[in-house]
Amino acid sequence: MSGTTADEVLRDLRDEGEELDALVAPLAEGTGERWTAGTPAPGWTIAHQIAHLAWTDERALLAVREPRAFRREAEAAFTAPGAVGTYVDDGARRGAARPPGELLAAWRTGRRALAAALEESAARPVKHRIPWYGPPMSAAGMATARLMETWAHGEDVAEALGVRREPTERLRHVAWLGVRTRDFAHAVHGLESPAEPFRVELTPPGPGARTVWAYGPEEAPQRVTGPALDFCLLVAQRVHRDDTALLAEGADAERWLGVAQAFAGPPGAGRAAGTRGAGGPR
Repeated sequence: MSGTTADEVLRDLRDEGEELDALVAPLAEGTGERWTAGTPAPGWTIAHQIAHLAWTDERALLAVREPRAFRREAEAAFTAPGAVGTYVDDGARRGAARPPGELLAAWRTGRRALAAALEESAARPVKHRIPWYGPPMSAAGMATARLMETWAHGEDVAEALGVRREPTERLRHVAWLGVRTRDFAHAVHGLESPAEPFRVELTPPGPGARTVWAYGPEEAPQRVTGPALDFCLLVAQRVHRDDTALLAEGADAERWLGVAQAFAGPPGAGRAAGTRGAGGPR
């Protein structure tokens, strides 16, 4: 990872999970009724959001420990008729049906096991690529993808609860992933990727930020600038392009912001314009 060690991203992945855990843990007490609160994702409750994270952590753990078994499972799932549209939802639905305390415990166990497996993988003298639903990645790359998912689904949970979470420096990993997946986002939308690199300059969260998170050559004519939070929300498809303060210079840069996607799988529906903070499609 550019400028980021595996230890750093694994530490931040743990912190991201703990922050979301602290938000949802009180909901699992008693009858756990608030777990059924709807989130911006149509048909998904808070329970579905946590179940999805638990399910994808389990799949990631399988990919790390038994890559051949993961490939067989993924191939079987996506070759079945209609599986592309139901595979992920089915995993979330099964998990959401579990009692709140049981689901919470499973998510905790799974994410900690995954973090330990990724730490072991990153420490190996011979690096290898971990298979996934998109391009294969390193241990640090997988940790970054899991951090992005945890943060994005945490935003959905916070919105359902009417809570505003303060953005942190951990967003630098999401921003990096958003930049790195530029060509992937074009490919899953059936578009040809731009031949030249872009310049991306993002203002980090927090008052009085003096540094800029910068990617790509300074002289690149295609440029994206603006708040890091807006960029991260966009690549996680938690906000519509029109509801951001991002500026694009160049037609290719503008087109990218319309299809940006940092997560694996087919193109997401994204959010409708004018729904920032008001719900919308996942």
